[in-house]
Amino acid sequence: MSTPAAAPQPRAVERQPHRVVVIGSGFGGLFATQALKRADCEVTMISRTTMHLFQPLLYQVATGILSSGEIAPATREILRRQRNAHVLLGEVTDIDLEARTVTSMAAPGPLVTPYDSLIVAAGAGQSYFGNDHFAEFAPGMKTIDDALELRGRIFGAFELAERATDPAERQRFLTFVVIGAGPTGVEMAGQIVELCQRALRKDFRSIDTTQARVVLLDAAPAVLGAFGPKLSEGAREILTGIGVEVLLDAKVVGLDADGVTYQSPDGARHVIPAACKIWAAGVSASPLAAMLAEKSGAGVDRVGRIQVQPDLTLPGHPEVFVVGDMIALDDLPGVAQVAIQGGRHAAATIKARLAGRPQPGRFHYKDKGSMATITRFSAVANVGRVQTAGFIAWMLWLAVHLVYIVGFKKRLTTLLHWAVSFVGRTRSERTTTPQQVVARNRLRADPDAPPVWPGAVGERPDVRVEDGGIERPTSTAA
Repeated sequence: MSTPAAAPQPRAVERQPHRVVVIGSGFGGLFATQALKRADCEVTMISRTTMHLFQPLLYQVATGILSSGEIAPATREILRRQRNAHVLLGEVTDIDLEARTVTSMAAPGPLVTPYDSLIVAAGAGQSYFGNDHFAEFAPGMKTIDDALELRGRIFGAFELAERATDPAERQRFLTFVVIGAGPTGVEMAGQIVELCQRALRKDFRSIDTTQARVVLLDAAPAVLGAFGPKLSEGAREILTGIGVEVLLDAKVVGLDADGVTYQSPDGARHVIPAACKIWAAGVSASPLAAMLAEKSGAGVDRVGRIQVQPDLTLPGHPEVFVVGDMIALDDLPGVAQVAIQGGRHAAATIKARLAGRPQPGRFHYKDKGSMATITRFSAVANVGRVQTAGFIAWMLWLAVHLVYIVGFKKRLTTLLHWAVSFVGRTRSERTTTPQQVVARNRLRADPDAPPVWPGAVGERPDVRVEDGGIERPTSTAA
């Protein structure tokens, strides 16, 4: 007698892990991703760059103190031990809030990535207040490309001054104009003075670098206005004491290859002949903020930041978080700590939801203070009720910035380079190339051109890309 066949057992359904997509590899995106390390989810970070940029130290790359690698470690290296993190290179071109997908573009073509939770931390770019043509002649300070271009322009100006025979032309090359008297502008102006007065003073034979003119110009009435009257005035005194020419209530109305034109409060216009100009004034939120606002009905402020809910979620879409420089909430400043704390808050909310615990609710920003270094051994710091300027403030600045540089090796090499530059007189990172100076404007001439990576096919039919990124024409025909 045959034994009846056993009834088929239902297959176990494999549970789909919660999918979190993080857009951006800056402070907000990185700290959010790291905070989800032990969460029951899969995290996909999509970024237009392969690095995590410590933006507050870009000016030190531009002035030859640090290398780009010390302030911009590879994101993959940082996250290599985080098993639930996946990193993708790509420019986000669309976010479908209904389908819950993110579309990103890189050389091989578009890629659609689904999400259950989304953290948008795409940061901000430079704003020229409607005068985008200024960008051709005055790079900003938002990317490694900006810093390397400025390095080439700054050190190149001294080289061209050495060659110049006309006194007026020589002075134009030795005039540096920094536009914007916030922390970035103040730090940049101070370091250019350090170059002129200490680092380069014995390197040239035909010019005296100590006679260079460094101008800090702003339409605002104060230097470091957000630091309060006491520190603002203290910073101005330090700047003028080291030789920076501070021009306030001065609105830039013209900027070209030959110099800067500004308008004083009485309406008079003045021209400063200068070959090297640096734009350190104004920011504009990532275009993704405007995209999300249009799709969700949220508002945006005058610099393009999106208005979010108190818990950092997008109105009508509790699964979407927006953090960092992109948000307009409670007049939060566009500083690294806002992005770091916002990223961690978004991650904590997602973890609470997955675990069924009460959610953190409203985002509460803990202000840890503001700092700006002006020159070696001199800075201003506003930490809680403590306001100080000078050497103590500089030591505080040193300690805080070392803490937030990612990786022990990077901290060690950064400290060594600071010792060489601040205690000694040299700059160890003075290498520049013509490509660094011209590449940005060449790319701006064709902003819609996709990036070309080694091995990419079909993006540039007229160019063959070989290993190592070397581009060669596919044909020698005219």
